[in-house]
Amino acid sequence: QVQVVESGGGLVQPGGSLRLSCAASRSIFSIYTMGWYRQAPGKQRELVASIQTGGRANYADSVKGRFTISRDNAKLTVYLQMNSLKPEDTAVYYCSVAPVNFLGSWGQGTQVTVSS
Repeated sequence: QVQVVESGGGLVQPGGSLRLSCAASRSIFSIYTMGWYRQAPGKQRELVASIQTGGRANYADSVKGRFTISRDNAKLTVYLQMNSLKPEDTAVYYCSVAPVNFLGSWGQGTQVTVSS
């Protein structure tokens, strides 16, 4: 069963910004590290950012300094602020527990396209 709902993707020009949101069920949000993954066409899904329940964040080298992950515990929501977007950031972005999705399923994801 789906326990997350992602939103906020879209088409943006290189150098632009987007903010993704992930509404999660309380059963996972309050206990586990949450993360944002992405999957580009023809590539494996990769973890780009994660945030522990206490707020400590980690980033993939490819997004470090450009993306910021945060969580709102009252709203059970995880955000991914993406700045200075590049064409290579184009992918479907997914939210789940991290660093490994042991839930057995994924949300529908949200498409991010960076193109001029």
